Amino acid sequence: MSSMYYVYVVELDKKVLNLKKFRSKIPFYIKSSGCVYIGQSIRTPCLRFERYKEGYKSNSYARRYGIKLLPDLYDRYNPIPTIKDAANIEKMLGERLRLNGIGVWFN
Repeated sequence: MSSMYYVYVVELDKKVLNLKKFRSKIPFYIKSSGCVYIGQSIRTPCLRFERYKEGYKSNSYARRYGIKLLPDLYDRYNPIPTIKDAANIEKMLGERLRLNGIGVWFN
């Protein structure tokens, strides 16, 4: 049986903008736009977000600044058949949101 993959988008508290490393990845950020973390997982977005908040294999931005999931930005892509496709969608979504002025972090 093959696994399915998921992409997800987590809204981040704007306090993340105080971090130089985060700001260095958002050259097109438009002040007052939101900030998000985009990831991919074999877990459903809801389960993955719960794990972030618990600190399990978590990205520090999602764990410390994560507010909620933004399913309107990712639902249409899920589930995804391969990890390669998930990685490509994660990158495409991250780049698209960045070009729209949103503060985005993805791997």
